[in-house]
Amino acid sequence: MAWTKWVFGGLGWAMGGPVGGIIGFAMGAALDSSSGKKTTQLAATQPGDFAASLLVLCAAVMKSDNKILRSELDFVKRFFVSQFGEQKASELILVLRDIIKQDIPVQDVSMQIKMHLDEPSRLQLLHLLFGIANADGEVHPAEVEIICNIAHWMGVSSRDFDSIKGMFVKNTTSIYKVLEVDPSATNDEVKKAYRSMAAKHHPDKVHHLGPDYQKAAQEKIQAINAAYEQVRKERNM
Repeated sequence: MAWTKWVFGGLGWAMGGPVGGIIGFAMGAALDSSSGKKTTQLAATQPGDFAASLLVLCAAVMKSDNKILRSELDFVKRFFVSQFGEQKASELILVLRDIIKQDIPVQDVSMQIKMHLDEPSRLQLLHLLFGIANADGEVHPAEVEIICNIAHWMGVSSRDFDSIKGMFVKNTTSIYKVLEVDPSATNDEVKKAYRSMAAKHHPDKVHHLGPDYQKAAQEKIQAINAAYEQVRKERNM
């Protein structure tokens, strides 16, 4: 199948670790019923690593509340359609369905990702996982818990996790969490935090992953800007 060459050509490090083991098992299951049709390879190593990580971790998040929703599958498919096209996305969703059937060693997978993906890519991965969790319009507590664990095992700081979570789980302090400051922060501290967050999550940080990942990063920047503007209005800054 088309995704076979994509996986073998694009994963690199993943083929030797838990991510590769999970993907390989799913590939074997899919190959048993495949037509054997061959097409060309699509992805370079780093985008392949990122996409493989997303497939495995999104399966873990989708399973966390003991129900697999059509809205979640549609979210993942739309993402892969934008990245690889309709046919490849359909094939990757078949792989995802096989991954969902497996017992996923989430901690091992997350720690492998920590070793091989840079910080901007790991932050982007968390953003996408929350997008999947929020696909039905509500982030379930079990989904928050597993994404929190994934963030910890990937080496993401609690402040970065709370910032991304604040973009999807709204409460009275979420705008401050997006900016990684306390509500008691001074105006100067808020301004400094905003500049830091804008630099940390700039789309150029993930340019190596391709334009669609940059688009998702741009959405994150928009959330940061919106939080900052809301704080400014509340404080008359």
